[in-house]
Amino acid sequence: MADDNLPEEGELVVATVQDVKNFGAFVSLDEYGGREGFIHIAEVASGWVKYIRDHIREGQKTVCKVIKVDPEKGHVDLSLKHVNEHQKREKIQMWKDEQRADRLLQIVLERVGLSKEDWLEKWGNVLVERYGTLYGVLEGATEEEEELFPEASKEKWLREFISIAKENIVPPKVSVEGCLILSASGKDGILKIKGALGEVKRFRNIYIAYVGAPHYRIVATGKDYKATEESIRKASDIVIKAITSNGGTGEFLKEKK
Repeated sequence: MADDNLPEEGELVVATVQDVKNFGAFVSLDEYGGREGFIHIAEVASGWVKYIRDHIREGQKTVCKVIKVDPEKGHVDLSLKHVNEHQKREKIQMWKDEQRADRLLQIVLERVGLSKEDWLEKWGNVLVERYGTLYGVLEGATEEEEELFPEASKEKWLREFISIAKENIVPPKVSVEGCLILSASGKDGILKIKGALGEVKRFRNIYIAYVGAPHYRIVATGKDYKATEESIRKASDIVIKAITSNGGTGEFLKEKK
Protein backbone atom coordinates (compact mmCIF):
# COMPACT_ATOMS: atom_id res chain seq x y z
CA MET A 1 0.00 0.00 0.00
CA ALA A 2 1.37 3.43 -0.98
CA ASP A 3 2.23 5.89 1.80
CA ASP A 4 0.76 9.37 1.35
CA ASN A 5 2.66 11.03 4.20
CA LEU A 6 5.80 11.61 2.16
CA PRO A 7 7.63 14.68 0.85
CA GLU A 8 7.72 15.40 -2.87
CA GLU A 9 10.75 15.11 -5.13
CA GLY A 10 12.61 18.43 -5.27
CA GLU A 11 11.29 19.55 -1.88
CA LEU A 12 13.64 20.91 0.78
CA VAL A 13 13.19 19.22 4.16
CA VAL A 14 14.57 19.67 7.66
CA ALA A 15 16.29 16.51 8.87
CA THR A 16 18.01 15.28 12.02
CA VAL A 17 20.91 12.90 11.50
CA GLN A 18 20.34 9.63 13.38
CA ASP A 19 23.04 7.20 12.21
CA VAL A 20 26.13 7.76 10.08
CA LYS A 21 27.67 4.84 8.17
CA ASN A 22 30.62 4.70 5.77
CA PHE A 23 28.20 4.44 2.84
CA GLY A 24 25.78 7.17 3.90
CA ALA A 25 23.59 8.55 6.66
CA PHE A 26 20.12 7.80 7.98
CA VAL A 27 18.07 10.79 9.07
CA SER A 28 14.63 11.51 10.48
CA LEU A 29 12.43 14.07 8.72
CA ASP A 30 11.26 16.62 11.29
CA GLU A 31 8.29 17.82 9.27
CA TYR A 32 7.05 14.30 8.50
CA GLY A 33 6.68 12.81 11.95
CA GLY A 34 10.26 11.56 12.15
CA ARG A 35 9.99 9.42 8.99
CA GLU A 36 13.33 7.96 7.92
CA GLY A 37 15.31 9.26 4.97
CA PHE A 38 18.68 8.26 3.55
CA ILE A 39 21.62 10.31 2.23
CA HIS A 40 24.04 8.25 0.11
CA ILE A 41 27.71 9.19 0.52
CA ALA A 42 27.72 10.41 -3.10
CA GLU A 43 25.09 12.99 -2.12
CA VAL A 44 26.85 14.28 1.00
CA ALA A 45 29.20 16.74 -0.71
CA SER A 46 30.55 17.68 -4.12
CA GLY A 47 33.73 15.81 -5.01
CA TRP A 48 35.23 12.81 -3.28
CA VAL A 49 34.30 12.26 0.37
CA LYS A 50 37.11 10.53 2.25
CA TYR A 51 35.63 10.69 5.74
CA ILE A 52 31.85 11.10 5.82
CA ARG A 53 31.92 12.40 9.41
CA ASP A 54 33.90 15.41 8.21
CA HIS A 55 30.64 16.52 6.59
CA ILE A 56 27.82 15.06 8.69
CA ARG A 57 27.45 13.71 12.21
CA GLU A 58 24.84 12.17 14.52
CA GLY A 59 22.50 14.68 16.16
CA GLN A 60 23.09 17.33 13.51
CA LYS A 61 20.06 19.18 12.18
CA THR A 62 20.37 20.02 8.51
CA VAL A 63 18.44 20.70 5.31
CA CYS A 64 18.26 18.16 2.49
CA LYS A 65 16.77 18.06 -0.98
CA VAL A 66 14.48 15.15 -1.80
CA ILE A 67 15.84 13.44 -4.91
CA LYS A 68 13.74 10.27 -5.00
CA VAL A 69 10.59 8.98 -3.31
CA ASP A 70 9.22 5.44 -3.43
CA PRO A 71 5.60 5.63 -2.17
CA GLU A 72 5.19 1.84 -2.21
CA LYS A 73 8.21 1.14 -0.02
CA GLY A 74 8.14 4.44 1.83
CA HIS A 75 11.77 5.18 0.93
CA VAL A 76 13.02 8.76 0.74
CA ASP A 77 16.43 9.46 -0.83
CA LEU A 78 18.02 12.78 0.00
CA SER A 79 20.89 15.03 -1.02
CA LEU A 80 22.99 17.47 0.98
CA LYS A 81 25.22 18.69 -1.82
CA HIS A 82 22.29 20.10 -3.81
CA VAL A 83 21.35 22.56 -1.05
CA ASN A 84 23.23 25.87 -0.87
CA GLU A 85 23.80 27.93 2.27
CA HIS A 86 21.08 30.47 1.45
CA GLN A 87 18.50 27.72 0.95
CA LYS A 88 19.60 26.07 4.19
CA ARG A 89 19.26 29.27 6.25
CA GLU A 90 15.91 30.14 4.70
CA LYS A 91 14.45 26.66 5.23
CA ILE A 92 15.66 26.42 8.83
CA GLN A 93 14.12 29.83 9.58
CA MET A 94 10.81 28.77 8.03
CA TRP A 95 10.86 25.59 10.09
CA LYS A 96 11.58 27.54 13.29
CA ASP A 97 8.76 29.95 12.47
CA GLU A 98 6.33 27.06 12.03
CA GLN A 99 7.45 25.49 15.32
CA ARG A 100 6.84 28.79 17.08
CA ALA A 101 3.48 29.24 15.36
CA ASP A 102 2.41 25.78 16.48
CA ARG A 103 3.29 26.59 20.12
CA LEU A 104 1.29 29.83 19.96
CA LEU A 105 -1.66 28.00 18.43
CA GLN A 106 -1.60 25.46 21.27
CA ILE A 107 -1.85 28.31 23.77
CA VAL A 108 -4.88 29.71 21.94
CA LEU A 109 -6.62 26.33 21.72
CA GLU A 110 -6.01 25.58 25.40
CA ARG A 111 -7.58 28.92 26.35
CA VAL A 112 -10.76 28.24 24.37
CA GLY A 113 -10.97 24.48 24.95
CA LEU A 114 -10.54 23.29 21.35
CA SER A 115 -8.51 20.35 20.10
CA LYS A 116 -6.01 20.96 17.31
CA GLU A 117 -7.65 18.27 15.17
CA ASP A 118 -11.09 19.94 15.39
CA TRP A 119 -9.62 23.38 14.74
CA LEU A 120 -7.74 22.20 11.67
CA GLU A 121 -10.75 20.39 10.27
CA LYS A 122 -13.18 23.29 10.77
CA TRP A 123 -11.01 26.35 10.15
CA GLY A 124 -7.24 25.78 10.24
CA ASN A 125 -6.72 23.89 6.98
CA VAL A 126 -8.58 26.60 5.04
CA LEU A 127 -6.54 29.36 6.69
CA VAL A 128 -3.20 27.64 6.10
CA GLU A 129 -4.10 27.07 2.46
CA ARG A 130 -5.05 30.74 2.17
CA TYR A 131 -1.90 32.13 3.80
CA GLY A 132 0.62 29.41 2.87
CA THR A 133 1.79 28.50 6.38
CA LEU A 134 0.53 28.65 9.96
CA TYR A 135 3.10 31.38 10.66
CA GLY A 136 1.73 33.23 7.64
CA VAL A 137 -1.73 33.10 9.23
CA LEU A 138 -0.33 34.68 12.40
CA GLU A 139 1.36 37.41 10.35
CA GLY A 140 -1.95 38.05 8.62
CA ALA A 141 -3.69 38.30 11.98
CA THR A 142 -1.47 41.23 12.99
CA GLU A 143 -2.61 43.30 10.01
CA GLU A 144 -5.90 41.94 8.69
CA GLU A 145 -8.16 41.56 11.71
CA GLU A 146 -11.45 42.00 9.86
CA GLU A 147 -10.40 40.21 6.68
CA LEU A 148 -8.49 37.34 8.30
CA PHE A 149 -11.38 34.90 8.46
CA PRO A 150 -14.86 36.51 8.19
CA GLU A 151 -16.47 33.05 8.39
CA ALA A 152 -15.32 32.77 12.02
CA SER A 153 -15.77 36.40 13.07
CA LYS A 154 -17.92 35.48 16.09
CA GLU A 155 -15.75 32.59 17.25
CA LYS A 156 -13.88 33.02 20.53
CA TRP A 157 -10.76 31.33 19.19
CA LEU A 158 -10.38 33.98 16.47
CA ARG A 159 -10.29 36.83 19.00
CA GLU A 160 -7.69 34.94 21.05
CA PHE A 161 -5.72 34.10 17.90
CA ILE A 162 -5.52 37.75 16.79
CA SER A 163 -4.60 38.85 20.32
CA ILE A 164 -1.74 36.39 20.69
CA ALA A 165 -0.50 37.17 17.17
CA LYS A 166 -0.26 40.87 17.97
CA GLU A 167 1.58 40.12 21.20
CA ASN A 168 4.17 37.81 19.66
CA ILE A 169 4.58 38.37 15.92
CA VAL A 170 6.40 41.28 14.28
CA PRO A 171 4.99 41.89 10.78
CA PRO A 172 7.55 41.42 7.99
CA LYS A 173 9.26 44.52 6.66
CA VAL A 174 11.32 45.03 3.53
CA SER A 175 13.23 48.06 2.26
CA VAL A 176 14.22 49.20 -1.20
CA GLU A 177 16.98 51.78 -1.63
CA GLY A 178 18.10 53.96 -4.49
CA CYS A 179 19.77 57.19 -5.42
CA LEU A 180 18.27 60.37 -6.88
CA ILE A 181 20.66 62.51 -8.92
CA LEU A 182 19.23 66.02 -8.99
CA SER A 183 20.52 69.30 -10.30
CA ALA A 184 19.09 72.75 -11.00
CA SER A 185 20.92 75.83 -12.24
CA GLY A 186 20.65 79.40 -11.00
CA LYS A 187 20.83 81.03 -7.61
CA ASP A 188 17.59 79.36 -6.56
CA GLY A 189 18.75 75.91 -7.73
CA ILE A 190 18.86 74.45 -4.21
CA LEU A 191 15.35 75.77 -3.51
CA LYS A 192 14.08 74.03 -6.66
CA ILE A 193 15.61 70.76 -5.46
CA LYS A 194 14.13 71.13 -1.96
CA GLY A 195 10.77 71.88 -3.49
CA ALA A 196 10.94 68.78 -5.69
CA LEU A 197 11.90 66.58 -2.74
CA GLY A 198 9.05 68.07 -0.72
CA GLU A 199 6.60 66.65 -3.25
CA VAL A 200 6.93 63.19 -1.66
CA LYS A 201 6.18 64.20 1.93
CA ARG A 202 2.80 62.52 1.61
CA PHE A 203 4.53 59.13 1.24
CA ARG A 204 4.82 57.93 4.84
CA ASN A 205 7.08 55.05 3.86
CA ILE A 206 9.63 57.18 1.96
CA TYR A 207 12.82 58.58 3.51
CA ILE A 208 15.23 60.88 1.64
CA ALA A 209 18.66 61.96 2.88
CA TYR A 210 21.32 64.23 1.39
CA VAL A 211 24.48 62.32 0.47
CA GLY A 212 26.52 64.92 -1.41
CA ALA A 213 25.62 67.07 -4.40
CA PRO A 214 23.98 66.01 -6.63
CA HIS A 215 23.17 62.70 -4.90
CA TYR A 216 20.23 62.01 -2.56
CA ARG A 217 19.57 58.66 -0.93
CA ILE A 218 15.95 57.47 -1.14
CA VAL A 219 14.58 54.55 0.90
CA ALA A 220 11.14 52.97 0.84
CA THR A 221 9.87 50.50 3.44
CA GLY A 222 6.90 48.16 3.39
CA LYS A 223 5.61 44.63 3.91
CA ASP A 224 5.73 43.47 0.30
CA TYR A 225 8.81 43.83 -1.92
CA LYS A 226 6.99 44.49 -5.20
CA ALA A 227 4.66 47.06 -3.64
CA THR A 228 7.61 48.77 -1.91
CA GLU A 229 9.60 48.82 -5.15
CA GLU A 230 6.62 50.37 -6.94
CA SER A 231 6.36 52.98 -4.18
CA ILE A 232 9.99 54.10 -4.48
CA ARG A 233 9.71 54.36 -8.26
CA LYS A 234 6.49 56.36 -8.03
CA ALA A 235 8.01 58.76 -5.49
CA SER A 236 11.16 59.14 -7.60
CA ASP A 237 9.10 59.87 -10.72
CA ILE A 238 7.26 62.64 -8.85
CA VAL A 239 10.55 64.23 -7.73
CA ILE A 240 12.04 64.02 -11.22
CA LYS A 241 8.92 65.47 -12.83
CA ALA A 242 8.95 68.35 -10.34
CA ILE A 243 12.62 69.21 -10.89
CA THR A 244 12.48 68.95 -14.69
CA SER A 245 9.38 71.15 -14.83
CA ASN A 246 11.54 73.84 -13.18
CA GLY A 247 14.33 73.52 -15.71
CA GLY A 248 16.46 71.06 -13.72
CA THR A 249 17.45 67.44 -14.31
CA GLY A 250 16.77 64.28 -12.40
CA GLU A 251 17.63 60.60 -12.53
CA PHE A 252 16.80 57.62 -10.32
CA LEU A 253 19.23 54.74 -9.86
CA LYS A 254 18.02 51.71 -7.94
CA GLU A 255 20.57 50.17 -5.59
CA LYS A 256 21.81 46.85 -6.90
CA LYS A 257 21.51 43.86 -4.55
